[in-house]
Amino acid sequence: MTDIAAEPTSNAEAVHLDPERLRALQLERLQWSVRHAYENVPFYRLAFERVGVHPDDVRSLADLARLPFTTKSDLREYYPFGMFAVPMSDVRRIHASSGTTGRPTVVGYTQADLDNWADLIARSLSAAGVQPGWKVHNAYGYGLFTGGLGAHAGIERLGATVIPMSGGQTAKQVQLIHDFEPDAIMCTPTYLLTIADAMEEAGIDPRSTSLKVGILGAEPWTNEMRHQIEQRLNIDAVDIYGLSEVMGPGVAMEAAATKDGPHIWEDHFLPEIIDPATGEPVPDGEPGELVFTSLTKQAFPVIRYRTRDLTRLLPGSAYPAMRRMEKITGRDDDMIILRGVNLFPTQIEEIALGIETLTPHFVLELTRQGHLDALKVRIERHPEIDAASAVAAAEVLKLRIKTSIGTSVDVQVEEPGALPRSEGKYKRLYDLR
Repeated sequence: MTDIAAEPTSNAEAVHLDPERLRALQLERLQWSVRHAYENVPFYRLAFERVGVHPDDVRSLADLARLPFTTKSDLREYYPFGMFAVPMSDVRRIHASSGTTGRPTVVGYTQADLDNWADLIARSLSAAGVQPGWKVHNAYGYGLFTGGLGAHAGIERLGATVIPMSGGQTAKQVQLIHDFEPDAIMCTPTYLLTIADAMEEAGIDPRSTSLKVGILGAEPWTNEMRHQIEQRLNIDAVDIYGLSEVMGPGVAMEAAATKDGPHIWEDHFLPEIIDPATGEPVPDGEPGELVFTSLTKQAFPVIRYRTRDLTRLLPGSAYPAMRRMEKITGRDDDMIILRGVNLFPTQIEEIALGIETLTPHFVLELTRQGHLDALKVRIERHPEIDAASAVAAAEVLKLRIKTSIGTSVDVQVEEPGALPRSEGKYKRLYDLR
């Protein structure tokens, strides 16, 4: 295997690279990654030949746009190990997606991949304000899902103490947070709200715990959700981004100092934004679909992987050389087209969380009424609010959705505790058509 261009000696050095040096490093690593994929993965050799490009054609970062895309369907077509670029004897770990909509996507890691991943999680935790010696309660799911084990290794790499709780067993989560007094927690934002509910049911004030920071990801969430979490638990809530096909958590991380969107660790991942309809790149600052090319992955390189996540690229703030991505507004496959209007569950969340008498616990039900689609928002009222006030709040929510998004929905107020609670990634949308 050819050598990857030498990396900075530490995370601290990497995040403060001179922009010119970063671009030069990206080009060196891009050229290595493209050649590595082309020479060792049959899919990439065929895909490159189909569009008439060769690794030798990549002479600048702009040449990335000449390369073909990779999609989730491509990964599934080569299930299980056809996208691996190293012999199985060099693979030290395998992860996979849930496969709920088809074959799972399977990813592999060499020892060097695992070391890089741990370094990037440690880098991300530092950005979140986590310090060596802290205790970190890890409530991401362990197993084939990348969240639990990926976060685990990075916590240890930082020099912090990991509490490997995994997901579920919410009452036990509450007990361990109370008894072990962790400084930080890692989980999905909706599950942290579930934990907060369980704390209150157990007679514990969520604001009274030892927690200082929540490192939250694996699902889209709004700044309104951040505000709700921070107020309810008296913590800093920051966004960690990743996806299994690109590495797992730690591809990008929001700095606690700025809370203005995750910085992408561009010494390992080269981001683009494209127009989802045409596939053409769009300039920084313009919204579109996020695309990643890995720069250092050995076992499972990805070239121009279409994430389906919608965002835009912004200049770096806490780490000026590394661009930020705006918080994910949704995925283009999560988009609901309701009577000609495009909307995302996060838009409903943003509006609902602005109404104090309603809670963040809601689901969307898409049904068919005659020849038209209809959307119902089922949302719980706050326990302190009476039913009459909740009905009034529902009318406010309907009006604000109509005014803000431009389409009509039904709103049904539910009793506290009536809707399912998150134990990981929360399912917001139910298509009942």
